[in-house]
Amino acid sequence: MSGWLLVALCGATGAYCLVRMRSCSGEAREAAGGEAGMGFGMAAMAVPATVLAPPAWGWVVYAAVFGAAALHALRPARRSTHHLHHLVGFLAMVYMAVAMAHGGGAHAAHTAAGVPLLTGALLAYFAVYVLRSGVRLIPVPSPAGAAAPAAVSWGARPELALACRLSMGIAMLAMLLAL
Repeated sequence: MSGWLLVALCGATGAYCLVRMRSCSGEAREAAGGEAGMGFGMAAMAVPATVLAPPAWGWVVYAAVFGAAALHALRPARRSTHHLHHLVGFLAMVYMAVAMAHGGGAHAAHTAAGVPLLTGALLAYFAVYVLRSGVRLIPVPSPAGAAAPAAVSWGARPELALACRLSMGIAMLAMLLAL
């Protein structure tokens, strides 16, 4: 059941990011596109293996697709920390796909000794990211006499974009823990 919830969460997040792409332009549009790709990719990887077990070469395809996305995110990552986060996310997906391509064998060999160093580092990174994103969702009271915010379309609501990023961070933590 948790696998399907993860698929639904990531798929819905990817769909909302596509809606956001229509509402913004420039760097925000590029960021929404990266998040949509990450959401749909995470949804595809989270499909329970009892329902659809990808062939061994399927994980290689995932690694290649996310590797290409990481290369694409490399240029904008130099100018924005948010794009740097996309780069880390895509590289984490490559890491998980490679681990799954090896049947978890390389990763399973480390379970007796503890969590592999890279998995632990990624878990720490995404835990901090989730906590930081969660704190940013806490509403801040507006100053007395401030005008009410104007109505904003669904695709341009900053709190929904942040909630999507938080959801994907939590999903990434769940996927890394399941690795």
